[in-house]
Amino acid sequence: QVQLVESGGGLVQAGGSLRLSCAASGRTFINYHMGWFRQAPGREREFVGTISSSGGATYYADSVKGRFTISRDNVKNTVYLQMNGLKPEDTAVYLCAVCRHWGSKYYAAYDSWGQGTQVTVSS
Repeated sequence: QVQLVESGGGLVQAGGSLRLSCAASGRTFINYHMGWFRQAPGREREFVGTISSSGGATYYADSVKGRFTISRDNVKNTVYLQMNGLKPEDTAVYLCAVCRHWGSKYYAAYDSWGQGTQVTVSS
């Protein structure tokens, strides 16, 4: 089973940028599609985007399309979430996970969740 550790969260002003990282253990990382979700207090876990195992395909939620970019480095066993043009409504804990069904937006299709990293966007 792969283990995931997110990092890179913090406090940023609206309009700013952050890059989150998700480091994976294990030699089979290259076989996995990966996804990012976020969860704000009192709200359901929300799909952010997903990237194919090769990194050749990505898919994003409408709420982040054009502002967020997912990439991966299969040598470093790491997936990234570049977030630009941040808004206060982007404030949440961001989590990465292994995607078991490519293209799915539903958290039930993901597993091996990391602990998450907090992103706070001030207005």
